Amino acid sequence: MKPAVDPLAQLAEIRSIMERSSRFISLSGLSGIGAGVVALAGAGLGHWYLHRLLGGSPGTDVYGSTLGNSSGLISMLEESPTLRLAVLPHLLVLCLGIIVLAGGVAVFFTRRRTRYTGASLWDGAAKRLFWSMALPLVAGGLFCLQLYLRGAAGLVVPGMLIFYGVALLNASKYTLPEIKLLGFSQILLGLVASLAVNWAFLFFAAGFGLCHIGYGLLMYNRYERESNVAPAK
Repeated sequence: MKPAVDPLAQLAEIRSIMERSSRFISLSGLSGIGAGVVALAGAGLGHWYLHRLLGGSPGTDVYGSTLGNSSGLISMLEESPTLRLAVLPHLLVLCLGIIVLAGGVAVFFTRRRTRYTGASLWDGAAKRLFWSMALPLVAGGLFCLQLYLRGAAGLVVPGMLIFYGVALLNASKYTLPEIKLLGFSQILLGLVASLAVNWAFLFFAAGFGLCHIGYGLLMYNRYERESNVAPAK
């Protein structure tokens, strides 16, 4: 006599297989922590570098600015088109450096995580996740560049946070649901930052730095502790 088949167990197994095939579930919490640390370092470096770059120019006054309140730096950039263009290459290099370092950290830890889940780093779900984030990020980057060139430097960081949050929400259907929390937090911070543009570096550090670290800790404790994860055979 054949053993009875549990329909609920079969449904749960089918659901698990479908989820693994449609969602990229190997995102690493450590990658979020690493990206947050990179963003914090980038915010500090960017503020220090602009302080140093603009502080040496005749007639400039950036010494009233702190890491939190950057009104002096922002007002100078908004009032002088020549200064904006002169500083733009430095800002682009800084942003590119943060993206490359944070992306490298994310790939390193996520690749290590795939060894436990048995998933591929670049399967169909990963590709859908990547492209679902790429479009809002590229559009947001170009929009923020236009804001900067047109003299609205104080709205660049709020725009970056909002578009990044939209990208995360757009990508949440292809990965673990916790990423929605990170997306909502970025959008909320971006909206608040748009009302307090003089605190741009503080909001940048909070959104891309502290929120990523908090998200990474949540993901690590929930999915990656050794007691919760067994290596794939």
